[in-house]
Amino acid sequence: MFKVLREDLARIAQQNNLGPKAIVIRAFPLSPEEAIGNPEERDYPLVKGKERLMQAEFQGAKGQAFTDMYGDFSGTLTEVLEMDLKNNFRRAVFVSALNAVMRYLGLVSGTVHCKNEEPPKCAQELVKYLREKHGGRRIALVGFQPRMAEALSQQFDLRVTDLDGENIGQEKYGVRIWGPEKTTEHLEWCDLALVTGTTAANGTLARFLHGPKPAIFYGVTVSGAARLLHLERFCPVSH
Repeated sequence: MFKVLREDLARIAQQNNLGPKAIVIRAFPLSPEEAIGNPEERDYPLVKGKERLMQAEFQGAKGQAFTDMYGDFSGTLTEVLEMDLKNNFRRAVFVSALNAVMRYLGLVSGTVHCKNEEPPKCAQELVKYLREKHGGRRIALVGFQPRMAEALSQQFDLRVTDLDGENIGQEKYGVRIWGPEKTTEHLEWCDLALVTGTTAANGTLARFLHGPKPAIFYGVTVSGAARLLHLERFCPVSH
């Protein structure tokens, strides 16, 4: 998957005369307040400190990516294209840079995370979206997003998997949160998979591209990849 994205980003840079050897990309982690503001609910991974948003800046355009391995990066677009994507930090640099470049070129929108009281609005928009555009009642949520889980559990049959050990085994909104070992079972059970876009940065996106059921990817992280790989993405109140 990353081979395809790397080739596409290199092609886009060449076609648009970006001069990759001369243009610097900066990527750095945002604080929880910078990333999501001060929402009333405090159960988001960003607030709890489990993940951070890496933000890349390219010619004033911003692209973001969730990751559990973060730090600072400054380099040319050529260096990003040639980077060995061997860990989550490097993948987050690449994905956030991809999002920033595509945002700069007007190829994608919604590359900056929503804040404050916007996540609950997103969850309600999701319920409406699924009712209007997708049949079936059984939803497999891959990646525990609390407001989405809360809203979906009231309207659909919901199963949830997550990577966070503090969530696994817990019951939230009447739904048990399972570990990743249940993902395949849930994908076979569901009518629709709702998959966190963080999979684009942690190296697991490929397993969901040709699954047994339709998949929607949510969030800012997957914005560029969704455009290049022709994936259905949901992220209505991002910026």
